[in-house]
Amino acid sequence: MAKWVYLFKEGNADMRNLLGGKGANLAEMTNLGLPIPQGFTVTTEACTDYYNNGKQISEEIQGQIFDHMKTLEEIQGKKFGDTEDPLLVSVRSGARASMPGMMDTILNLGLNDVAVEGFAKKTGNPRFAYDSYRRFIQMFSDVVMEIAKPKFEAILDEVKEAKGAKFDTDLTADDLKEVIAKYKELYKKEIGSEFPQEPKDQLMESVKAVFRSWDNPRAIVYRRMNDIPGDWGTAVNVQAMVFGNMGNTSGTGVAFTRNPSTGAKGIYGEYLINAQGEDVVAGIRTPQPITKLEEDLPECYKQFMEIAHKLETHYRDMQDMEFTIQEGKLYFLQTRNGKRTAQAALQIACDLVDEGMITPEEAVCRIDAKSLDQLLHPTFDKDALKAGKVIGEALPASPGAAAGKVYFTAEDAKAHHESGERVILVRLETSPEDIEGMHAAEGILTVRGGMTSHAAVVARGMGTACVSGCGAINIDEEAKVFSLGGETIHEGDYISLDGSTGKIYVGDIKTVPASVSGNFGRIMGWADQFRRLKVRTNADNPADTANAVRLGAEGIGLCRTEHMFFEPERIPKIRKMILSKTQEAREAALMELLPFQKADFKAMYEVLEGRPMTVRYLDPPLHEFVPTDPEDIAELAKDMGMTPAEVKAVCDGLHEFNPMMGHRGCRLCVTYPEIAKMQTRAVMEAAIEVKAEKGYDIVPEIMIPLVGEKKELKYVKDVVVETAEQVKKEKGSDMEYHIGTMIEIPRAALTADEVAEEAEFFSFGTNDLTQMTFGFSRDDAGKFLDAYYKAKIYESDPFAKLDQTGVGQLVEMGAKKGRATRPNLKLGICGEHGGDPSSVEFCHKVGLDYVSCSPFRVPIARLAAAQAALNNK
Repeated sequence: MAKWVYLFKEGNADMRNLLGGKGANLAEMTNLGLPIPQGFTVTTEACTDYYNNGKQISEEIQGQIFDHMKTLEEIQGKKFGDTEDPLLVSVRSGARASMPGMMDTILNLGLNDVAVEGFAKKTGNPRFAYDSYRRFIQMFSDVVMEIAKPKFEAILDEVKEAKGAKFDTDLTADDLKEVIAKYKELYKKEIGSEFPQEPKDQLMESVKAVFRSWDNPRAIVYRRMNDIPGDWGTAVNVQAMVFGNMGNTSGTGVAFTRNPSTGAKGIYGEYLINAQGEDVVAGIRTPQPITKLEEDLPECYKQFMEIAHKLETHYRDMQDMEFTIQEGKLYFLQTRNGKRTAQAALQIACDLVDEGMITPEEAVCRIDAKSLDQLLHPTFDKDALKAGKVIGEALPASPGAAAGKVYFTAEDAKAHHESGERVILVRLETSPEDIEGMHAAEGILTVRGGMTSHAAVVARGMGTACVSGCGAINIDEEAKVFSLGGETIHEGDYISLDGSTGKIYVGDIKTVPASVSGNFGRIMGWADQFRRLKVRTNADNPADTANAVRLGAEGIGLCRTEHMFFEPERIPKIRKMILSKTQEAREAALMELLPFQKADFKAMYEVLEGRPMTVRYLDPPLHEFVPTDPEDIAELAKDMGMTPAEVKAVCDGLHEFNPMMGHRGCRLCVTYPEIAKMQTRAVMEAAIEVKAEKGYDIVPEIMIPLVGEKKELKYVKDVVVETAEQVKKEKGSDMEYHIGTMIEIPRAALTADEVAEEAEFFSFGTNDLTQMTFGFSRDDAGKFLDAYYKAKIYESDPFAKLDQTGVGQLVEMGAKKGRATRPNLKLGICGEHGGDPSSVEFCHKVGLDYVSCSPFRVPIARLAAAQAALNNK
């Protein structure tokens, strides 16, 4: 018989895949002899079984759950379902990858109308007993039965107002009985039946709800954002309750062993007296800093500090811990490696190396490569900040400079972000449902919530600036307006947030590019020692090139020459070339473009100082260059000695039904070889002149795009070679140059052995290769891919994360076949995937020489390449 359930004492930290992160850590902490409320874990395999079983929990699994509950009753000396002194439990989820706020928790499970009275008698604390029952009804109804939480909050607020109570803690036992009666009425109205009184039913429904929550919309979005496979499933942890809401010697809190925003060493956290866990995270009441615990309960504080230190030393990483104090006795409810900002991750990794806890190799593997993006986010301009008007200040929950238009719902934030606006999401408090809006926002501002609230933890994980707990805000989410510091801010107005200081400014404050710190340099230095893959950048102008070189790029893997044609003084010349009727006229128009193209290449070669550059020849279809505006058409007609009608007819004639698969790439050079001649002349003259002027050792790399057939490549290559040799002769130069191709058509990968007879290098253009392999238009796929994620057909966007099974197979085949013909064939990738860590690892495994990505993703690729080398030793 399979084992589906494990007591905490039966597991350990290595069983993370089976027990989930939380379960494995609870088992490890039990083994370390720490004060953990005991319990058991229902495995991730049971979750998978639930889904395979038509969303049913098998008899066998249910049997094992109740057997383990009996063992837990023996450990605790109480009975589950007893009406005099009931054993109450919490039910929490725990996947193998930490997903803060994505899953749901149910506390105080096992109470019913009869047991609550026995519980009140047994504890001698009726207020506490009824408070626990109220919380259980609310959580069970919200998490298991999906009755909206605000409906319960409205009832609680109503009773508080009627009784003149400011906080929940001001309500008496009788007040709470009134709340419970109203909660149960609401439950009956919404569900059509009474609130469940049988503890076994409560437990099984809650376990199912946790399994279900693995597939709720926000969890699916979070998994897609963090590359977590959908088939991992989540475990369920059932744990004996300890109570932080038993009075003034009880409490609950969350703490980190180092500061998760900056990485500074020292305990960082907060707690609430007379509260349960959800209160701190939801941030309804403003918590106290953890240091105040030393005044309130000195013994507990001392023990807490000892355990926190022990856990950090044991796990050799910054820990995020939840704890509860029940009548002066301390319990740890969980620990995990804490979510942190990129800045903090670098600080902590470097400090742990300096403290002798981890090696540089481990430090490099500890940093989430994608998170480096945060370090390169802009910061506020110091002068603009001084001149800015501060309208409020709250908790600096997640660092960063954010300015944008205010929106009050996650849906609005997402929609306006997609239409190109910078957005600030303002909420009373964020909930896990807001995940997509939080992801779309530049910054998040909340009225409620502490430094460890949902908003703070999720924002830090995403690298989004967040200011939380601004109680001075008067907000009307319905009317979409808030007031603060004498200003009234409506939807669509600009505000600016400084997540490092917690200051809130009115208006749109100017930002400046980030400067990278010393820790960043150290980690990057280590990464460069360990990686095998080279990292280049995709850049089309000197400014981007200089930026990429500053961020560690070792050359240009893709220079798109068409971007150089769109400037105002150049576009008329390319239009002239397109409208010319004869080859001579086309050549004359192209000669006018030559000086511009050559000057661009010279400027790029100068910035590169001898680093390599792969120049891709003209790629887009010609219709992208022609005018659509009647005034532009008239002007062009005048210039060409044609009538506007004639010009319009030529432009209309260029229209293609499917231009992405039409007359573009090398096909243009087959029709108009003069384009390749002009571009070759520009590249060769620029390289020869810069070499002569600056002494850099330059070897031009000329890339012919969209090749699908060896003969086609040879045809264009012959034109290039003839022109290049002519230029060398004119200039008296012996410059070496290489001609290669972009592999972006499946046929090129399939016949790569033949193509390699003509090509000296391959660069995999995975954007087009993905488009052609899937038969998706990359400009339109976004409109329907959401349905694919919901239906779980795809887990991630194939344009953002390389499809290793299909497209990857073509890359691997192209690499192998190409090198079979030409063993020293240089191989790179220049699609957007070059900056995606999981795709970089794939490139390492299939033996490519380099990846190329946009300038700001260069550090991500450098780190991901090092991690790939270390993880695949």
